[in-house]
Amino acid sequence: MSPFDIPGCKKRITELELEMNNPEFWNDIENSQKAGRELKHLKDRVAIYNKLASDMEDIGVLIEIATEENDLSIVSDIDNSINILEKEVEKLRLETLLNGKYDRNNAIISLHAGAGGTEAMDWTSMLYRMYTRWCESKGYEVEILDMLSGETAGIKSVTFQATGTNAYGYLKAEKGVHRLVRISPFDSSGRRHTSFASVDVMPELDNDLEIEIKPDELKIDTYRAGGAGGQHVNMTDSAVRITHIPTGVVVQCQNERSQIQNRETAMKVLKARLLELKERETEEKLQAMKGDMKKIEWGSQIRSYIFHPYSMVKDHRTGIEIGNIQAVMDGELDEFINSYLQMMV
Repeated sequence: MSPFDIPGCKKRITELELEMNNPEFWNDIENSQKAGRELKHLKDRVAIYNKLASDMEDIGVLIEIATEENDLSIVSDIDNSINILEKEVEKLRLETLLNGKYDRNNAIISLHAGAGGTEAMDWTSMLYRMYTRWCESKGYEVEILDMLSGETAGIKSVTFQATGTNAYGYLKAEKGVHRLVRISPFDSSGRRHTSFASVDVMPELDNDLEIEIKPDELKIDTYRAGGAGGQHVNMTDSAVRITHIPTGVVVQCQNERSQIQNRETAMKVLKARLLELKERETEEKLQAMKGDMKKIEWGSQIRSYIFHPYSMVKDHRTGIEIGNIQAVMDGELDEFINSYLQMMV
């Protein structure tokens, strides 16, 4: 359904609300939650459209007043209103680019420090802060699923979930290797260091999606969790590590208080990783059939963050450069993400 198909959205809203009026509808918790998310998304879409239409009418009224009364003092108000409306329309237009199968889903993000020891781990913690700041600015909830801290500083790896409409659609633009160039605070000689960290982004999948995982293909280990969570987290074997034997994919979760909850979360991450692996294999086969041997984007360096000898963040895919590196590290990523989405159309 097109974001601009408002009659279609209203029709679907009516259908969902009629379904929800049936008491038996709420017996299926998973389906009712899914329908609830869809209803909220549709209502938000209609509300945005109505606001834009209302704002446009208000601008039209201001133009009429300025023309009839020849009042130039209103012109600046009209200009400001038009600029705000243009930004809101552009935001809505970008949402139309999010038409992938899983774009509306929540996102599961994994960050891993590359070679470089403490410096790379500190870079990973900087990226984690950057993404959590971006998520907060969008109203997305962030939940840590698993984290392994560095021995001295920083983060070796962290997996977290961003919950909100279109989280995966936007954050998929961040998948790849991110490079940092700076004078290391951990180097007493004040030398310049280059560090790398990988960013992996997967959609959270509905439980009804058919990803076959046979029990005898899994190796499940439990261990005592470390880090935040109070005394309880370190007193029981609540953390779970699952290995998918056929593919060698390993996932783990230690965020929840109970082993059962950690196992459910780990299985959710495993399902997402297996889907991603399956789709990547399909992509590689299609590239081979086309005779196109271009490097697969997975794992490639996508962006450089240079603190020294000058300040700049450059996206190597789109060519976008931003000089205010602190703003980027504070979560201002929209220019990078939006340019990537436009490029992929």
